Amino acid sequence: MRKKKELLFDKTNYKFVIIGILFIIAGFILMYGGGSEDPNIFSEEIYSFRRIRVAPLLILVGFGIQVYAILKPPKK
Repeated sequence: MRKKKELLFDKTNYKFVIIGILFIIAGFILMYGGGSEDPNIFSEEIYSFRRIRVAPLLILVGFGIQVYAILKPPKK
C-alpha cells in the first residue's frame, strides 16, 4: 500500500501564488521602456507616473501576496 502524498500548500495557497506572480509580471511590464534609441538624447518619458509610482507599487503588492500565500495556513 502506498500512502497518498500530501501537498505542502492548499489549492487556495497556489491560487494566491499565481495571482502574486501575475502582479509582479504586470509591474515589470509597466516599468519596461521609456529609453531613447540615441544615447545622446535624454528622454523624460523614463520619469512617467506609470514607471515611477504604479509599476513599483504593483511589484510590492505582488510580493505581499506571495508572503500571504506562503504564511496562510492550509485548511484541514
